[in-house]
Amino acid sequence: IRDGRLDRLTTTRHTAGLTGLPVAPAIDNLVLDGGGERSLDEMVAATSGRALLLTCLWYIREVDPATLLLTGLTRDGVYLVEDGEVVGEVNNFRFNESPVDLLSRAVEAGRTEKTLPREWGDWFTRAAMPALRIPDFNMSSVSLGV
Repeated sequence: IRDGRLDRLTTTRHTAGLTGLPVAPAIDNLVLDGGGERSLDEMVAATSGRALLLTCLWYIREVDPATLLLTGLTRDGVYLVEDGEVVGEVNNFRFNESPVDLLSRAVEAGRTEKTLPREWGDWFTRAAMPALRIPDFNMSSVSLGV
């Protein structure tokens, strides 16, 4: 995906030969540049009211490939933000969201920074992502496990 549009699908040498498409091997990097300049700390400080700060998503599994609906758990990093200040830790949650829907609802993207994916790190070993402000992230239930 480039500039918000599908650029090409993964194509092996074999499938490229069958289809006449250019070879487009699978890649191991994932970059999202939202164009924002604020740091995560600055985004938290600009938060009014109550919000959750999620710093880690774990156990991400595909539920519906047609809509790219994913389910998973938050892990080791869910914090309550009140009026621009982190005031405490909260429990982990199960979530059900599609990254396509999340990106369409994002109201702010911070500065893109290098990160190491905890989940899917075997496929995307090099990543750079911005912090995102997304209203109404769907926390479907409280996670009672680890």
